[in-house]
Amino acid sequence: MADDAGGRAARPQGITALLTGFARALRSAGVPADHQRTQAFLTALGHLSVAEERHVYWAGRLTLCAGPADIPVYDRCFAAYFSGAWPRTGRGIPPVRVDRVVALPYGSPEDPGGSEDGTDRVVPATASTIEVLRHRDVSRLTPEERREVHRMIALLDGAREPRVSRRLRPAHRGDLDVRRTVREAVRSGGEPARLRRRARRTRPRRVVLVVDVSGSMSPYADTLLRFAHAMVQAEPRATEVFSAGTRLTRITAELRHRDPEKAMNACSAAIPDWSGGTRLGEELKALLRLPFPRGATVVIASDGWERGSAELLGAQMARLSRIAHRVIWVNPHKGDPAYQPLTAGMRAALPYVSDFVAGHSLAAFENLAGLLAGGRGGRRGRRTPRNGRGLREVRSDA
Repeated sequence: MADDAGGRAARPQGITALLTGFARALRSAGVPADHQRTQAFLTALGHLSVAEERHVYWAGRLTLCAGPADIPVYDRCFAAYFSGAWPRTGRGIPPVRVDRVVALPYGSPEDPGGSEDGTDRVVPATASTIEVLRHRDVSRLTPEERREVHRMIALLDGAREPRVSRRLRPAHRGDLDVRRTVREAVRSGGEPARLRRRARRTRPRRVVLVVDVSGSMSPYADTLLRFAHAMVQAEPRATEVFSAGTRLTRITAELRHRDPEKAMNACSAAIPDWSGGTRLGEELKALLRLPFPRGATVVIASDGWERGSAELLGAQMARLSRIAHRVIWVNPHKGDPAYQPLTAGMRAALPYVSDFVAGHSLAAFENLAGLLAGGRGGRRGRRTPRNGRGLREVRSDA
C-alpha cells in the first residue's frame, strides 16, 4: 500500500467511504464517533491493513469509543455492519463493490476446521449482491430480496432542500438588529459596544407525496410506501403522504410508526381503495383544496393510467405547478429504456412536471432522495418547452 504526500497510506475512495459510513452508523447508535474520532480512525488504518478484520476492529475500538460503556454497542455495530446485516439506526447506504473481510467462528459450517492454532480465520467476501439489488426491478425480486431492498430503503438519507424562513436568528453577518444593539447599549450606559446582526432562518422544505395504490401500481405500491415511510421518519414535521386510487386518503399519521411493518399494516387498514381504479384528476383537485402543496415539493408516484378525465388531470396539474415549488413525477415504467409516455394521463401531466424520474429500483429511489435534497439526482435530459414550462427528464442508471 503506497504512502501519499501526508504519510498516510493511499486507499481507494470506496474503502474510505465504507469506513466513514461505519462511523456514521456508530453515531446513530449512540457512540460519540465525531469528526475528529473518525479522522483518527482513518489515520490509524493508514498505517495498518484494511484487509485484516482485526486491524479494522481494534483501530475503530481505540479511536471511536469514548469509554467502556461504548464497547458493547461498538461490538454489535461492527458485527452487523461488516457482515451485511445493516444497522437499523443508520441512514446512509454504504457504497458497494468494496472488498471486505468477515470473521467466521471456529467450527462453523463454512469453516469446519478453523485455523491451525484454533483461532478465527478471516476469509474474503464482497458486497456484489447489494450492487445487483440496487438496479433490480422491485416487481421481479424474490421475497427475501425484496426484504433486503426494503431494509436499504429505510437507510436512505431523508435530507430536504432548505428554504428561507420568515423568522430571524442572530448571525455574524446580515442586516443590523437595531433592537438587540440598542438594548445592549442601554445596559452599557448608552454606548453601543458592538453592532448586532440578524439573518433569516432556514427550514427543510415541505414534501408532499401522492402514492398511486391502484391495481396497475400494485407491484410497486408497497415499496413506494416504504420510501414514503423513510421520508416521514427523517422529517416528520415536513412530510405529508397521501394515497391515490378512487379517492385521496391522508396516511401521514400511519407512517409515523417507527417500525416499518406496523406502519405498512396501519396503511393497509387506512386505505379503502387499495388495488382499485385511478382518478388522479379528482384526487389532485381534492389535494389542492388543502394547504399542504403551496410552496412544497410535490411527488406524484403513478404510472399515469387515468380512468377519469385526462383534461381534468391536465387542468389540476397546471394549478399545482403554479403553487408548488417543484413537481416530481415518479413512474416505475420509466426504468425500461423502451418506455414512452403514451397514456392519456401522462401526456396531460408531463407539460407541468419539473422532473420525470423512474421509481422501479433502489438506485431510482436513491436518485429521488437526491432530488428531494435539492440536487438534480441524475443526468439531465433535453428540455421540451410546452405551455411555457420546461420538462427536465432525469434518467436513473437503470
